[in-house]
Amino acid sequence: MKKVLLAAVFFAGLSFSYAQEAQSKSIDPNEDKDLMTWYHKDFSTSKVYGVNTANAYKYLESKGLKPKTVVVGVLDSGVQVDHPGLVKNIWSNPNEVPGNGKDDDGNGYIDDVHGWNFIGGKNGDIDIDNMEVTRVVAKYKPLFEGDDSAKNKANQAKMPEDFAMYMKAKELFNKKSIEAKQSLQTYTMINSIIPNMVKLLGGKPVTAETLAGIKPPTDQKDAIAAQVLGQVSQSPEFKGKSSAEFEKLMKEQMKEAIDHYAPQSKQYDLSYDPRKEIVGDNYDDYSEKSYGNNHYEGADAEHGTHVAGIIAGLPQGKEVQYGVASKVAKIMSVRTVPNGDERDKDVANAIRYAVDNGAKVLNMSFGKPVSPGKNVVWDAFKYAEDKGVLLVKAAGNENEDVAEHLAFPTNFKNVTDEKPFVSNVLVVGASTNRNNELRADFSNYNKKMVNVFAPGEQIYSTVPKNEYKYLQGTSMASPVVAGAAAVLLAYMPNLKPDQIIEALVKSSNPNTENKFPEYSQAGGVIDLQKAAEYAYTNFYNGKSSVSKKPAKSVKKAVKK
Repeated sequence: MKKVLLAAVFFAGLSFSYAQEAQSKSIDPNEDKDLMTWYHKDFSTSKVYGVNTANAYKYLESKGLKPKTVVVGVLDSGVQVDHPGLVKNIWSNPNEVPGNGKDDDGNGYIDDVHGWNFIGGKNGDIDIDNMEVTRVVAKYKPLFEGDDSAKNKANQAKMPEDFAMYMKAKELFNKKSIEAKQSLQTYTMINSIIPNMVKLLGGKPVTAETLAGIKPPTDQKDAIAAQVLGQVSQSPEFKGKSSAEFEKLMKEQMKEAIDHYAPQSKQYDLSYDPRKEIVGDNYDDYSEKSYGNNHYEGADAEHGTHVAGIIAGLPQGKEVQYGVASKVAKIMSVRTVPNGDERDKDVANAIRYAVDNGAKVLNMSFGKPVSPGKNVVWDAFKYAEDKGVLLVKAAGNENEDVAEHLAFPTNFKNVTDEKPFVSNVLVVGASTNRNNELRADFSNYNKKMVNVFAPGEQIYSTVPKNEYKYLQGTSMASPVVAGAAAVLLAYMPNLKPDQIIEALVKSSNPNTENKFPEYSQAGGVIDLQKAAEYAYTNFYNGKSSVSKKPAKSVKKAVKK
């Protein structure tokens, strides 16, 4: 979730499946203006489960409401704040003088003009970091499986919760580290035989006829190339492509796969730890807050920049992409997520920083299976709730029931709890533009623990170097909802987080195919216009600022 969900190829043996089958249109997706903006569509007229962005603004403006700017904190890998599609919607700290090397506003962070970076320091910025399971195994293995068996047993008995976490982390570490190594070897091998595949095509397009005409190769590499080519050719993404187009697409997708798996040699390395040298904090001191730097972009800002564009991107030049809250939101970049797993200390501090500096909606497109510092993160959740701040979180990309496979941070302290322990967290699954396959095949789900679904496949948005790109994942669905929440809050500032959540859940467009009602509370995909109507009818108190005491009509609505 913290990195791009591979849009290319998911490998199992030599069987390939493709996550972007909708790109099988004859038109190039990079020229398809309709595809670039599909997630904004009105379901009632298009029959595509978009979020009805334009009509939401029309409805709110028809009521004579005037929007107030809403600051949205993007807790992510970093944001290119000077991207042409974002620069006009980047938050600026009004109490900080840029570049003077002073903490003008006294908040503990020097020159935090557009946000803060909690995974950097005077020695640079963290790019690759461990997975959390790696950190847990490295920390607890000496305690629970050291050389002294008596001490091991004593520690296991003394720290049962930590031991249970260690055993879970150890199992995942062993499994995932092997998968990562095998996947890297596989994609590297496939990348090396792309010339062989191109040679076998002989300048002809990727068709059944071309493949049928290939004579059985005698060379081993050619034989493997023929096998892979046969599998790849079944994908609509490759079918019919010219030899040159095939070569270009294969190189792009193998590069994406290799770039994804190559860093995992460090992510699953028990001895690798860049924290001390680069950040320089005392990582075990969760009370420590004043560390980091003001590098808003950091080492790799693709994920965070894409998320920011979904929330508040503005059309520029020939680009038609725009964010759901492009008319009302400003992006605060809070760099929290490396190429690896986010750390609990940083997540907690990022939440508090964004809340204290005026963000009213926080987008959190990240998650992990174990969380040693979950209590400090839960304290930050409660802090945000007390301040009236909405937290929007991606459900995760493992195609799993989140009640069976937790994706921290969670708003349920125990999966058996009837309700979350806070009322300000909105968990989002990813939907597609295919009504008969509405849940994206990677999206996590659960009827109790996932609130809504929103578009998260083939989402076109801003990326670094002033460019644009299609990405997918619940990481993309979450900012769609964060943007929707920002729109509601901009026009109706009195709304509380739980009211925004209720409005989005109760007004979602339902879908009954393929068990979709069982995947979330809403049983559908959000519709911003309907959510605006619901919130205006049930919760709006007619005031332009937050009311300390809710109107009676609001109290009645909450009881329903």
